[in-house]
Amino acid sequence: MLDIKNFGKRLFHLRHTAHLRQQDVAQRCFVSIQAVSKWERGQSCPDLLMLDDLASALGVEIKDLFEEN
Repeated sequence: MLDIKNFGKRLFHLRHTAHLRQQDVAQRCFVSIQAVSKWERGQSCPDLLMLDDLASALGVEIKDLFEEN
C-alpha cells in the first residue's frame, strides 16, 4: 500500500533536485499549483494516468517516484 506522506516527501525531494518550482511541475502536468502542493504534503496523490507526465516533468522514471535510489 502506498504511504502518501512518504510519496509526498519523495516528490518534494525530486522536485528540488530538478530545481523546479511547484508551478513548473503543475504546468507540465496540466494541474493546479494547489494539486502539486497537496501531493507534496501527503494530502492527496496524483491520478495513476498522471504518473508518466509527473515523472517526465521531474526528469525521472516512474519507478523513481516510489523508491529511493
